Amino acid sequence: MFVDSLHTILLLEKGGFFLKHGQRSSRIGRVEKGVLRGYILDADGNEVTTHFYQEQDMLFGNFIPNVASSQNMQALEKCEISTADFSEIMSYVNKHSEITEIINKAFHKLNTQLQSRLVALANLGSTEKYKLFLEEYPGLINRVPHYYIANFLGITPTQLSRARKKFSQQM
Repeated sequence: MFVDSLHTILLLEKGGFFLKHGQRSSRIGRVEKGVLRGYILDADGNEVTTHFYQEQDMLFGNFIPNVASSQNMQALEKCEISTADFSEIMSYVNKHSEITEIINKAFHKLNTQLQSRLVALANLGSTEKYKLFLEEYPGLINRVPHYYIANFLGITPTQLSRARKKFSQQM
């Protein structure tokens, strides 16, 4: 496979960072094994979980290489990440169908998740947010600490517990 010749493998231990806020990154990654969370710090220095990345998800610090990252990407479990030089990969977009398809799918998935998250934060109650989380991140409920899920959903851990109970009763 052509793409395989462009990457190297990065191993991250739980708690390790693929990218830190303010760091300039020239690489792109794909999660082969493990889960990471993206988060920012709010004005008071509190962590706000913005995204979860799992197997086959792409990791971009920014869509423009060598620009300081606005977020952190931290491993929630031991991770194996396939990494490549962002500029090199992007130079093949629209020239090599395999890379173009991978990048297009990654951007489409990320855009869909971000749009869904914005709508959920503004319009949905805790049970609906939880249901949407389960649909968009299947299999993560037992891999991610619940306080990160609550933080991601914009609710308290207690509200998440209630939403989980209510959702299970509806099933």
